[in-house]
Amino acid sequence: MKTRDYEIAKNFKEKLSEITQLIDFKIFGSRAKESADEYSDMDVFLEVPELTAELKEKILEISWEVGFENFLVISPLIFTKDEVENSPLKASPILRNIVEEGINI
Repeated sequence: MKTRDYEIAKNFKEKLSEITQLIDFKIFGSRAKESADEYSDMDVFLEVPELTAELKEKILEISWEVGFENFLVISPLIFTKDEVENSPLKASPILRNIVEEGINI
């Protein structure tokens, strides 16, 4: 992962930590693989204890703000601990890819 991307992700995580507990925070996709171009978004996997509509809205707002400040689209993929552990998502190829290739911040 490029240093600039790491710093943006770290800043995003810090801002999110002010509003919720983060069980997991990983960067995945082209920015994690360093195959991104200047127009690539930053894919972020977030696992939180619980997710309300209000919390989801706040997370999306922060992702927009941090992205806007850095000329980057941040695309959060948000799941609860229960969804990760007890739903069909557990067997999802995307989750498996995030676990295998995602970068913890």
